[in-house]
Amino acid sequence: MTPEERRAFGKQVARLRSQRGLTQAELAAAIGRTASWMSQVERGIQPVVRLDVLQLLADGLGVSVHVLQPTAPTEPPAPPPAGEEANDLDAARLLISGHPALGVLLGDSPEEEPPSLDVLESEVEEVWKFTHAAQFAELSAALEVLVPRLERASRRTRGKDRAAVNELLGRMYQALAAAFVRQDEADAAWVAADRAIRAAEQSEQPFAVCAGIFRLAHAFLRAKRLDQAEHAAATAVATLQAHIADGEASPEALSVLGALHLVLGQVHARAGRRAEARSEIANARSIGERLGEDRNDFNLEFGPTNVELWAIAIALDLGDAGEALDIGSSLDVSALSAERRSRFLTDMGRAHTQRRHIGEATDCLLRAEELAPESVRTHITVRECIRELVLIAGRSAPAELLELAERADALS
Repeated sequence: MTPEERRAFGKQVARLRSQRGLTQAELAAAIGRTASWMSQVERGIQPVVRLDVLQLLADGLGVSVHVLQPTAPTEPPAPPPAGEEANDLDAARLLISGHPALGVLLGDSPEEEPPSLDVLESEVEEVWKFTHAAQFAELSAALEVLVPRLERASRRTRGKDRAAVNELLGRMYQALAAAFVRQDEADAAWVAADRAIRAAEQSEQPFAVCAGIFRLAHAFLRAKRLDQAEHAAATAVATLQAHIADGEASPEALSVLGALHLVLGQVHARAGRRAEARSEIANARSIGERLGEDRNDFNLEFGPTNVELWAIAIALDLGDAGEALDIGSSLDVSALSAERRSRFLTDMGRAHTQRRHIGEATDCLLRAEELAPESVRTHITVRECIRELVLIAGRSAPAELLELAERADALS
């Protein structure tokens, strides 16, 4: 599809959906997709070229494929040209929907020399680079090769390198879990986090297992399964605290423990338990002070700065916009990843929106979009913030805010 064809197709889908009286979320749920995916289709960002997906969409709208797309091909189309890749994680979701190395187990897969550890390490680092930058199209493309490659290598590698390969496998799945959470794909994040935990255990890296539990708790949180999120994080915290009490605490152990306190704090905030949420932030601050620096163990970016980013998010969950603005006013996030800096700006934008500061909120959201466009345009909470900001501004809404709302499809 050309960009013009994608936009025309998206408008047709939006028109048919409106005629049926469905919201994007309702249509997405009916066909087993996410509201983010549906929004991207209607904006002409996400191409729909596979016949099975076209049929699924047509069924959800109650029309024929011909009505949905009069020029629908009768043969499977070629992949989109370079530069037209989907910007979500559809391909990655399909990859983890089955067993990625079944041929190896059955003995039907041809023997191959696995790539060197240095090559695999470099590829996993590349995956995390895309994750931290919220570059989901590039991430999905990289994983299409790396997931089966690492899964096969984990089963064929013997001796001293086996643990190292599994450690890389776990790190890869943690990146995928983190990306799925940001795309509001809770079920896929759940699968990826579970695989990360298994691989970390096989790599004999117990702290990496705990980092995987952090990802799992995040997936539960995104799925609004607060009881499961709390259980996962709280049991890991209790075990880690007992371990640290019995010996010298490594920076890696402290980083994971601090991150688990943060996600537990957000669980409490979402449940409306203010005292418990603030207690967990205090615990995380204490650990950050003990570390004395911002670190990136297990790609958690834990440290004093990131604790304050979470404190802002938790204050917003508790409805304390003023506190969020106070924390953010003196916070230097320049050393953090593009994704975390964008998240900081979107949270500040949310805080300004709660205080009805239209200009400040718009400025924060636009700067966040510059850093990580996909995180701003597809994140459900950010889109709700943009919609609310437009409603508050009314007829005086600045042009740049309306343009942002259009890019994010926040008004449909």
